[in-house]
Amino acid sequence: MSSSSFLPAHARCEATVGRLAQPSSLYDGYIFDLDGTVYLGDALLPNAQRVITTIRTAGRRTVFLSNNPTRTRDECSRKLTRLDLPTSPDDIITSSIVMIDFLKRTLPKARLFVVGEQPLCDDLRGAGFTLTEVVNEIDAVIASFDRTFNYAKLQIAFDAIRAGARFFATNGDRYCPVPGGGQPDAAAIIAAIEACTNTHIEAIVGKPSIHTINAILNILKLPPERCIIIGDRLETDIQMGLNAGMTTALTLTGASTLRDAEASSIKPTHIIDDLGDLLPAFSSIQNPKSEIQNAP
Repeated sequence: MSSSSFLPAHARCEATVGRLAQPSSLYDGYIFDLDGTVYLGDALLPNAQRVITTIRTAGRRTVFLSNNPTRTRDECSRKLTRLDLPTSPDDIITSSIVMIDFLKRTLPKARLFVVGEQPLCDDLRGAGFTLTEVVNEIDAVIASFDRTFNYAKLQIAFDAIRAGARFFATNGDRYCPVPGGGQPDAAAIIAAIEACTNTHIEAIVGKPSIHTINAILNILKLPPERCIIIGDRLETDIQMGLNAGMTTALTLTGASTLRDAEASSIKPTHIIDDLGDLLPAFSSIQNPKSEIQNAP
């Protein structure tokens, strides 16, 4: 199946015009978004397995990012491994993990009310935080992607914030791409809580925040100019890479289209049809494991 068959119809008709040059440099660190970039639903996107295997064989580092807090690092690791991309949980950064680090530095003994799904709750409990629905016990409300969201949760968040609880979120994505469309994401939950409390959220820790940038660089131990981030969202993946001083590549296999890129003030370094456009940079390597080149 051709890569173009995975693109939205309006992206397919545009993808042959206005595209920037494919990446020609090699980087020491390759940072991949997951949903809409490496896989969609339960299937790898075109060329993902071949490209990531090539990068690893060439001795470069790969790490994976997800703003989706409905899967733990271990679950993401098992999914990638099942899709023939064996990956350690230590090379995966989720917004849940970034939230845990943020809370440990900001409110280390916080009692939390979580508007989110079970994996996020499990991660927070596992990190030592207490989760409660008792309004006068809540130190912070955590908003997230939540397909179990209901009026009762909104009421508790409303009461807690009006009683003085702080207000944070794992991510600010408007929707999560899935085969055939998308699902409303954390931005909808944040908006509902902000609307009824007349309160602006204090911090969103997922992409494109500095909190996620720091988590990436802490894992890679590389300067940002020697890294490239590849993702399908202009406002998260690409904006974060630009903020960090990294090379960026927008792939047209997920949320953002070429028309979006042309209309946006967020300008990626490269725009690619799919991950296969990263391969030409590796064609000149004779002995990939011993020859490490820095990005310009």
